[in-house]
Amino acid sequence: MRTSLSANDSTLPEGALPEQVRATSRGRNPASAVGNTPVLWIDDQNAAPGRGFWAKLEGFNPGGMKDRPALHMISRARQRGDLAPGARIVESTSGTLGLGLALAGIVYGHPVTVVTDPGLEPIVHRMLAAHGARVELVTTSHPRGGWQQARRERVQQLLAEEPGAYCPDQYNNPDNVAAYKPLALELIDQLGQVDVLVCSVGTGGHSAGVSRVLREHFPQLKVVGVDTVGSTIFGQPARPRLMRGLGSSIYPRNVDYGGFDEVHWVSPAEAVWTCRRLAASHHATGGWSVGAVALVAGWLARTGPAGSRIAAIFPDGPHRYFDTVYNDDYCAAQGLLDQAPAAEPDVIAESGDRVVERWTRCARVAIPSEVRA
Repeated sequence: MRTSLSANDSTLPEGALPEQVRATSRGRNPASAVGNTPVLWIDDQNAAPGRGFWAKLEGFNPGGMKDRPALHMISRARQRGDLAPGARIVESTSGTLGLGLALAGIVYGHPVTVVTDPGLEPIVHRMLAAHGARVELVTTSHPRGGWQQARRERVQQLLAEEPGAYCPDQYNNPDNVAAYKPLALELIDQLGQVDVLVCSVGTGGHSAGVSRVLREHFPQLKVVGVDTVGSTIFGQPARPRLMRGLGSSIYPRNVDYGGFDEVHWVSPAEAVWTCRRLAASHHATGGWSVGAVALVAGWLARTGPAGSRIAAIFPDGPHRYFDTVYNDDYCAAQGLLDQAPAAEPDVIAESGDRVVERWTRCARVAIPSEVRA
């Protein structure tokens, strides 16, 4: 079964766009295309009839989900005076936020430099350049903090070289969290009730921002975080990561550890299998984060209480992944093809019990010692 719902097409939820943009939200400003994304019912073929989840299709935004925080962070920085008119925006990104910042630069009149790494897909690199952004590529990974820390150090160098330049710092900026209030309000308008929220976790912005607003309306909300194997966020050791857009080699302050009821780690092969199955069965899919989130949300729909309304955030669409997730040659070379996930996740009692290699669940979310320190 496929059912599509969207919020009211003629008006946007309060706070959906910065005030300067909302006044022109009938299409005279490119930011008017951000928000008000649809939800789609995803039924699980292995579950009883009627069991499934609602996917929030953030790929309907021009550049994906991170258009929302990009516009909000830049709007707030301008309001506070942290970002002067015409000053340069400089930020580290694996791709999606860069597209959002390119949009914000066009909307507010700022040059944009994004610092990324060799894992950036060529199509995203070219689109960033087409949208007017300058792309800086770091070529050496940091020995402890990986590509993310290498990118952040290059950002600091660029800021020092250009007085007045501004870094939104998506990993630690509370405006990144606040930007997702409209998304939560859209879910309430579209679904009426949300019992379970499933989110990928990278900077921690959308999981914290959406869940905090939803819990004001639904105090018993269950929040499930989805990470990738090799990510440090929830206490696993840092290792090379193939999946982009979720996971981290650093510890973003925006991650709300206390807000999660459980966490799942998913491997690249499991995400690829789920993405491709979604494409064939529902004509709605995306990249690494979408595959990981859909795998976990489907399991929750099969095994959770009957009648629970599950909302899963799909951060983007499939287009930037045409040469990775949807490329047979690439997937075969990486050993990712034809590896159907297990019917159930592996289980660990504590996040540091052992290094996870496949889909694994932990029902006790603790703050890693590095964060407590």
